[in-house]
Amino acid sequence: MTTEPPRQGASGPRPLDRRSPLPLWAQLSADLRRRMEAGEFTAQFPAEHRLTAEYEVSRHTVREALRTLRADGLVIAERGRASRLDTRRIQQPLGSLYSLFRELEGQGVEQRSEVLRLERTADATVAGHLELVADAPLVVLERLRLADGEPLAHDTAYLPAEFAEPLLAADFGHTSLYGELSGRCGVKVTGGRERIQPFLPDIRQAWLLGLADREPAFAIERLGHSGPRPVEWRETVVRGDRFAFVAEWSDDSRAVALAPRAACPSS
Repeated sequence: MTTEPPRQGASGPRPLDRRSPLPLWAQLSADLRRRMEAGEFTAQFPAEHRLTAEYEVSRHTVREALRTLRADGLVIAERGRASRLDTRRIQQPLGSLYSLFRELEGQGVEQRSEVLRLERTADATVAGHLELVADAPLVVLERLRLADGEPLAHDTAYLPAEFAEPLLAADFGHTSLYGELSGRCGVKVTGGRERIQPFLPDIRQAWLLGLADREPAFAIERLGHSGPRPVEWRETVVRGDRFAFVAEWSDDSRAVALAPRAACPSS
C-alpha cells in the first residue's frame, strides 16, 4: 500500500521519476541527501527493506544508492549492523574567520585539546610571515585537537611574544586560542588568509592523528591579522575523513584566487 506523495519541501521521501534519464539509484541517493540535510535520520537510518518499500524500488537500487553515500562519507555501514549516518565529519565554511573550538562546540561536538608544547621560541621563517626580525621571540602553542574524544587535527600556532607572553599561563585543554588572546592580551584576530591543500603527514603527525601510513590529510596554513598587523601564523594538519570544507557562492560572488601549486610543508 502506497501513501500519497509528500508536498514539495515537506519531509519524507519524494517519488522517483521513472521517465528521467537519471538512474533510479542516483535519484534515490539525491533524495536521501536532501532528507539528511533536512534533519531526518538523526535517531536511526532506515533499513534497506524500508527504503525499497518507501521508494518502490528494488533492493539492488537501494544498495547502489547507499554505496554512493558511503563513498562520500555520509553513511557508515558495518557487517552485521544497520547503516547509520556518519556524524563524525565536521563541516567548516570557507571564506570566513572561524575558531575551530567554537565551530565544534556549535555543532554539538565535544572539543578538547592535548597541549604538546606551550613555550617561547624563535623561528626565522615564521618571523618572516609575521613581518618580524628573524630572531624575534615568539610564543608557540602546539595542540592535538580532539573531537568527541577522537583525533581531528594537529595544530601549531605562533604569535609574537611581545604581546602573547600572557598565553603561557593559559590552560588550553578546553578553551580557544582566540578567546584567550583577546581576554589575556587584548588582541582580537579580525581577518586573515588561509591556504588549504592535500598533504601526506609525516610519521609523527600520522601517529598523533591515528592515520595509516601514507593516508592523506589536509594541510592548512593561516596568517591571522589584527587590523593590518599580522599576529598569528598557524600550521594545521586535519584528518580528511573527519573534516569537510563547505563553500557557498552566488552569481555575484568574488572569484577565488588560485595559487600556483607548491610542495606541501614537511611538518
